[in-house]
Amino acid sequence: MESKRKFNIWTSGCQMNEHDTEIMRALLEQEGYLWTSDPEEADIVILNTCSVRKSAEQRALGLLGNLKHRKKRDPDLVIAVGGCMTHNPEVRELLINKIPFVDIIFGTRNYHHLPEFLREAESGRVIADDADEEIPGVLPACRTSKVKAYVTIMYGCNNFCSYCIVPYTRGREKSRPLEEVYQEVAELAEKGYQEVMLLGQNVNSYGKDLEGNINFAKLLAEIDKIDGLSRIRYTTSHPRDFTDELIETIAASQKVCEHFHLPLQAGSNKVLQLMNRGYTRERYLELTNSIRERIPEASITTDIIVGFPGETEEDFLDTLDLVERVRFDAAYTFLFSPREGTPAAEMLDQIPDEVKKDRFNRLVELQNKITLEKNLPLVNQLVEVLVEGRSKKDPERWSGRTRTNKIVNFDAPDDTDLTGKLVDVQITSAQTWNLNGKLKKVHQKEGSDPLSRN
Repeated sequence: MESKRKFNIWTSGCQMNEHDTEIMRALLEQEGYLWTSDPEEADIVILNTCSVRKSAEQRALGLLGNLKHRKKRDPDLVIAVGGCMTHNPEVRELLINKIPFVDIIFGTRNYHHLPEFLREAESGRVIADDADEEIPGVLPACRTSKVKAYVTIMYGCNNFCSYCIVPYTRGREKSRPLEEVYQEVAELAEKGYQEVMLLGQNVNSYGKDLEGNINFAKLLAEIDKIDGLSRIRYTTSHPRDFTDELIETIAASQKVCEHFHLPLQAGSNKVLQLMNRGYTRERYLELTNSIRERIPEASITTDIIVGFPGETEEDFLDTLDLVERVRFDAAYTFLFSPREGTPAAEMLDQIPDEVKKDRFNRLVELQNKITLEKNLPLVNQLVEVLVEGRSKKDPERWSGRTRTNKIVNFDAPDDTDLTGKLVDVQITSAQTWNLNGKLKKVHQKEGSDPLSRN
């Protein structure tokens, strides 16, 4: 076993990165390293970085600037940088040639070698290439939640949207065997986890590289049979690959949540084509209508980029029109940010910042109005909530999510620990981003009450 050096991992980005951090932490703890939540007392500082937007890279580089001063004071401090940012050629060159105080540089496909890299760093700098690496199917994870758990079902992305750097940082799609995923979820259910989040850059592509007639719908149907599990979620879905079979599977499921996150990105066919999204606004509307016809209680959320190169006012109005037609429960909106190495960064007709900001504000105003209109009818209704813990804003209250992924903060009459419990909450008020209520019932058995599936 290694000497008991302390380590801290700074994590930026998506759920995939969060789960990678859980795995890295477990691997290091198995080797005898000690976790600390305080980076100032860590002997080893690891940055698990994101590269989706330039601002994420700038935050990581800013943190490295601060660590440079610590390294001068304490030359024994070990600094490791991994994650998507290390696959950006420009940033990788910067790390290698301009930031020599970084001891270890690794990527998204070789983080399971981190204990080895730390041993190698005792005798010199480690620059690890993971171009041909294959991630082992089964890895330990130090789960940060005792209620819900991440489970990776596939790695990589083959879509090559023109604005996105992920295929370059995460590699090509590779699915884990169905039996392997099933076993991991079953073990989590045995340990008492109520919810699993199935992870992939495009979960709808799951199984395309596996032998046999395996797809994401069949995986969901199998996991739905696991005893002890209350909820199944997944991210991310590509609208192009969302099939009628998948809708029917979710409709028939007792455990797959009625929440559909379907990144639209733009409501203009011209812009969608420039983005290389592979669907039209008409197809997207047809898909969301099909979901609501089959699952009336479903919530639909989305991602939208404003100010994509070549986006005219008419194109933007098409986006606003589609937002009004679909009536999303929520939308995560972003200003277009060019990423070096992607086709969109080289496109002509880049949109001025002031135009982007104006369109962003108009979109947010519209969506906030729709979100509130969708939430208000829930007042006085009874909803099922999986309690995640105390509310971060008000520790006197509890907080959790409905099956449709709406955040609910609520009061309870005593100090009983409700973390991980399924409860019924009566909604007393609604805001744009959350609901408020009071506890009505604690479920004594796992499973959901069909009368409270909001």
